[in-house]
Amino acid sequence: MIYEFEVPGKVIGKGRPRLNTYTGIVYTPTKTKDYETLIEQYFLLKYPRFKILEKRVEVKIIAYFGIPKTTNKSEINEMLENNISPTKKPDIDNIVKVVLDSMNKFAFKDDNQITRIEVEKKYGLEEKLYIKIEEY
Repeated sequence: MIYEFEVPGKVIGKGRPRLNTYTGIVYTPTKTKDYETLIEQYFLLKYPRFKILEKRVEVKIIAYFGIPKTTNKSEINEMLENNISPTKKPDIDNIVKVVLDSMNKFAFKDDNQITRIEVEKKYGLEEKLYIKIEEY
């Protein structure tokens, strides 16, 4: 079984847990929760009758970032040919974390099923997140 979908818009990484100093409760930032929900919604749009994956899982993530407006034409071609990669936030590990946390107990039972992962940051004409989840 393979699930493959895209989440259009700005790529957001997993935010650090925050502490409410008044109550002492640790919580996930709202921006992170909203992005995790957005990933789930795009998954559900494409796969409304999905089945939770039971076996080992491979995940492929490609985060596409917009080309900066100040870039000259020769650099734009280099960026689109993947000869220049984005080295800006969010960090690649935070992108992985937000995707896996949003799909945990959703597309797969638990993230300990993930035995292989491939992640890449690229420049593209539009900002989006490409996600492929495959049972193998």
